Amino acid sequence: MEYLRPTEQKQPLSTLLDEKAQNWGLKRTVYSVNGNEYTGEWQDNKKHGKGTQVWKKTGAIYDGEWKCGMRDGHGTYSVLNPQSNQYSRKYCGDWKNGKKHGFGTFLYSCSGVYEGEWSEDIRCGWGRMHYANGDIYEGEWWKDKNHGKGIMRSANGNLYEGSWRDGKKNGYGKFFYTNQGQLYEGFWLDGTAKCGTLSDFGRNEAPRPPKYQIPQLQLVDMQGVLTEAQSAYNDFMTTVTQE
Repeated sequence: MEYLRPTEQKQPLSTLLDEKAQNWGLKRTVYSVNGNEYTGEWQDNKKHGKGTQVWKKTGAIYDGEWKCGMRDGHGTYSVLNPQSNQYSRKYCGDWKNGKKHGFGTFLYSCSGVYEGEWSEDIRCGWGRMHYANGDIYEGEWWKDKNHGKGIMRSANGNLYEGSWRDGKKNGYGKFFYTNQGQLYEGFWLDGTAKCGTLSDFGRNEAPRPPKYQIPQLQLVDMQGVLTEAQSAYNDFMTTVTQE
């Protein structure tokens, strides 16, 4: 009996051409229709691995890791200064799905610098912010604002240590008036001191202490007063939340 040799099934020409057009592995430089150029690794016709992207319209450059066509992993994003024709770094750190996510450092155009945690392009978690006016905040962030526990060191030497909510002092905290040698300790609401005590603190070393010292006063039941104030504050915040 004669055995028949199986015929080879040939793929359509369009399929073969499409496979040849697929980007896979390491390429030198690939230009897109809008003029952007990418040099780096590919997988399944998508940027995947390490590579550098240059945007033609803005001149911006991203150099780092990619995953399935998105910036993902560690990388640096830089922008072109049209006046000096030189690049300046804007962000260096972790990325996920094309957004700043994880730990990284961002340089603002106003000379401010943030170093800390990010979540989908938003400051979230722990971080340190150096503001252009010289102030420094170090602590917790939520939805791009100071939120939680943190310390603000003002350029004039004053310092606040305590709770924050939506970018403002909220809750219990201590404010050190370094120039005056005084300390306020108490509760805050939307950045305003509401209930607390003011006392001298390092008065002898202060550059500009007040003319008169604060008299020493003692409460019969200090803990009771603070407990009552905390209870009143909690009741107020509950009412605000419900509204």
